[in-house]
Amino acid sequence: MEPLSSALRRALRARAHSLDPVVGVSVNGLSEAVLNEIDRSLKAHELIKVRVYGEERGRREELLSEICERLGAIPVQHIGNIVVVYRENPEAGNPSQPQAQATPSPRRR
Repeated sequence: MEPLSSALRRALRARAHSLDPVVGVSVNGLSEAVLNEIDRSLKAHELIKVRVYGEERGRREELLSEICERLGAIPVQHIGNIVVVYRENPEAGNPSQPQAQATPSPRRR
């Protein structure tokens, strides 16, 4: 996949802010079952958070690269033990137009 533009990466980070991790990678590592679950989550949501337990930063970076390489995804962000991964779902629409956030309710007087 192509690298993300800075504007799209910023929009995806903003969208990911309110997400909870949907998959966890434990000390057993990146098994086929974990990869399958990440793949299912990406198909359903395009943008997901993955929590990596018990690994040092360098190893988390390696896991993020492996996830992206094996599943055709793009890394969006890595903060602490949370990584954010994006993969376009062609059936969901245009990736350059991330889904809009809910509009705030009008101010009360």
